[in-house]
Amino acid sequence: MAVRQAQVLIFDADDTLWENNVVFERVIEDFLGWLDHPTLDRAELRAVLDDIERANALAHGYGSKVFLRSLAECLERLRERPATEAERQEIDRLAVALVEHRVELMPGVADALDELAGRHELLLLTKGDREEQQRKLDACGLLHHFGAAHIVAEKNVDTYRWLVREHGFAPAGAWMIGNSPKSDILPARAAGLNAVFIPNENTWVLEDDELDPTDAGILWLAAFRDLLRHF
Repeated sequence: MAVRQAQVLIFDADDTLWENNVVFERVIEDFLGWLDHPTLDRAELRAVLDDIERANALAHGYGSKVFLRSLAECLERLRERPATEAERQEIDRLAVALVEHRVELMPGVADALDELAGRHELLLLTKGDREEQQRKLDACGLLHHFGAAHIVAEKNVDTYRWLVREHGFAPAGAWMIGNSPKSDILPARAAGLNAVFIPNENTWVLEDDELDPTDAGILWLAAFRDLLRHF
């Protein structure tokens, strides 16, 4: 077996190492059903919510608290009045799953990281609410594989350039591995890193973007365990 050259592998967390957005999607489905709007169908209701989430992500960041804020604002916009206390309590009830959700690793993640950690330098980079993300990191049982784990407010080109400076590695010898074109792939490529795109059918719609299929610096994989064939 050929000896692989050691590289820097940087891993996204939510929806790459473990399931995340699927829980939010379940809450959204329950929320839209509860709204029971008299004239708008679910696609139209979802478009309203997506617009509100997009604005709140820019203004307030990510995580469960911002998500609940978006649900309340969506209700108020559609019903053209402030949410009542009973309605806010119902939204909180619908979102209980977000608070109680346990970290569920993607298939093959634990075993693959065991092998990869013996061959490469592994880093973890996740964005969102610091307290919420730290809770997931503490519960995942994977942190011993990583030389460092960073929680950031946003994953953009400046974030990746900072990461390069922080750890002193050459961008051309590093790979950002994730499911989000917007946060994992495009800004990493713009900062000079390579990228591994592992699609997740439950990726948040606001994390979607167009990728260049001819970009030789992007490796497209179907599953996390496929990393072992390349690294």
